[in-house]
Amino acid sequence: MANRLTVIATRAGDDGTTGLGDGSRVAKDSARVAALGDVDELNSALGVVLAEPQLDAGVAADLRDVQHALFDMGAELCIPGYAKLDGNHVTHLDGRLAHYNATLPPLREFILPGGSRAAALLHVARTVCRRAERAVVALQRMETVNKPVVQYLNRLSDLLFVMARAVNRSAGTGDVYWRNPSRDAPGKP
Repeated sequence: MANRLTVIATRAGDDGTTGLGDGSRVAKDSARVAALGDVDELNSALGVVLAEPQLDAGVAADLRDVQHALFDMGAELCIPGYAKLDGNHVTHLDGRLAHYNATLPPLREFILPGGSRAAALLHVARTVCRRAERAVVALQRMETVNKPVVQYLNRLSDLLFVMARAVNRSAGTGDVYWRNPSRDAPGKP
């Protein structure tokens, strides 16, 4: 494999622009670069989750698969008109959602981010995923975006939520429930 990047500090972006994969230059605050940056941040957040020493091997394997898909998504966002993700990527996440959901009791109340450290980090990744989804939707209003990209991010945030619950359950921590003020008020039975 040839060297892809021989120089990291090119100084070409000192004027506030950055190069896309097709050779064009755009402002660093463009909608495309914002979406690309949020997807990159999401991938990094998953890397932090994967650094957890007690992370379940199945969860870790699923997150590594997601990281590769997010890298491909970044390529799509970096090269206008390029498509890498397809419906199979979304279907795969649907299958993983069903897998984790099958191990969990139904939710009867809202839950708060927390519990074990790994679950809390999954919740942070989930919120970054939602931001990335919003950024891609904003880009989609201005430019064409491959439809599976938005679908993938939407499913992924759901998967990260369910994984956080599964990780807490596996750790014996359980979900952290929101105190419903109308139900949990002092003096209420």
